[in-house]
Amino acid sequence: MPDDTTIPSFGPAPADPPSPPPGGHLDPDDWGAFRASLHRVVDEMVDRFQSQGTGPVWKPIPQGVRDALAEPLPRTARSLDEVLNRVRRDVLPYTLGNTHPRFFGWVHGSGTPVGAMAEFLAASMNANTGGRHHGPILVEDQVVSWVRRLFDFPPEAAGLVVSGTSMATIVGLTVARYRATRGLDRREGLRDSPPLVGYTTRDGHQSIRDAFSLLGLGSSALRAIPMLDDGSMDPVALERRIAEDVRAGRKPFAVIATAGSVTCGAIDDLVRISEICRDHGLWMHVDAAFGAALRLSPTLAPRLDGIEKADSIAFDFHKWFHVPYDAGFVLVRDGRLHTDAFGGREDYLTSLDQGPGSGDTWPCDLGPELSRGFRAFKVWFQLQALGADAIGQAVERNVRQVRKLASIVDRERELERLGPADLNIISFRYRTEDQSNAELNELNREILLDIQERGLALPSPIRKGETFGIRVCLCNHRTRDADLTALVRVVLELGRSLVPVG
Repeated sequence: MPDDTTIPSFGPAPADPPSPPPGGHLDPDDWGAFRASLHRVVDEMVDRFQSQGTGPVWKPIPQGVRDALAEPLPRTARSLDEVLNRVRRDVLPYTLGNTHPRFFGWVHGSGTPVGAMAEFLAASMNANTGGRHHGPILVEDQVVSWVRRLFDFPPEAAGLVVSGTSMATIVGLTVARYRATRGLDRREGLRDSPPLVGYTTRDGHQSIRDAFSLLGLGSSALRAIPMLDDGSMDPVALERRIAEDVRAGRKPFAVIATAGSVTCGAIDDLVRISEICRDHGLWMHVDAAFGAALRLSPTLAPRLDGIEKADSIAFDFHKWFHVPYDAGFVLVRDGRLHTDAFGGREDYLTSLDQGPGSGDTWPCDLGPELSRGFRAFKVWFQLQALGADAIGQAVERNVRQVRKLASIVDRERELERLGPADLNIISFRYRTEDQSNAELNELNREILLDIQERGLALPSPIRKGETFGIRVCLCNHRTRDADLTALVRVVLELGRSLVPVG
């Protein structure tokens, strides 16, 4: 390696910034004006974060806004102020509302101001983290190390920041398929292999069925195992179905356990499932999309006992960790197997012993993406700026709030709880003594839509069998106890106003 004195000179640094090339330059013409616009945006975003909770959670989108957002591709530049004004007018007022304290819908994280700051910094770096040797790769390596230790995985375990649990599930099950076929799936496909089958509960997430379809297994190869009363997988039924498939000449290869179901927050018996997987030589994958955050709380972490025995874990930082969208993660116990399932770069991606193209294992060797944004940065930044303990305390608060809400619902004669409320999800409905189930379904649909469209709160709908209900999921560090009591009050008021008297 030559020393600095032998490096050819490119000439002295210019006293002023160089002039942009003629035509098609994409940097600002006036950096001072750009700086001023950016400062205004920062001030407005801080104001927006500070004022969360002062307006409606969600607003219907007017037709004029819909039309404006359906315009043809602009061929010429507009002023930055004009574009920002359009954002203020047509986009910011009509978000889903998951940063609002009264957002209780689906399983959406609520984000943080420091996470938004990290997004800006990451975008300014514009790093491609598919591989090579540069600082952003080391940042992701540290995130992987933190997650490995959080779940008590061995040092050889591998991990990857991905878009979300859906992609993490595909990655984890790809490694499981590779192991089950002894690697033949990469070269020959599945045509000469016995039919591979896997297992999850009837409440298993849609993304698991999608993964089976995308991996060429077919959604019918995913067995829906019955659940116990608490919504968790029935281990006895699991073993029975495994035995049936073996007798039929099929090849069981994976169990997808759930740590936090989307319907009621149920957690499968991970210890027992790990034993079943060990006894039958099956891969244990855990869908911990939001439940993984329980590991940040000393009081709640025991709910995930057994997860440290998994072969792979999929979860989302953008849910209960409150990192801005999108940021998922997959962790695989056998790092060598993980690399074998995806690795093998073409000549143009050859590694060198040193320099920017060095490194034995790149992130692109662990998943299907070569072009990858710097998602790991906002995870790394937020965990340092807030600390894992504070996030764990927010998780604990949500669990306490759901237990309190469940006690309120149980005390109200006009409300009916629909299933358990053991974690951060509760479903219930307004009821009367003289209406049919179909009539109660329509009544609760009207109540829910009225609450949503008036922007009072945003719970989500749920259907359990033939029953329609109102579902509250708390992955929101901004929610106050008063927000939940207000929800109960408005449900009661609307129910009473909609039920005919006499």
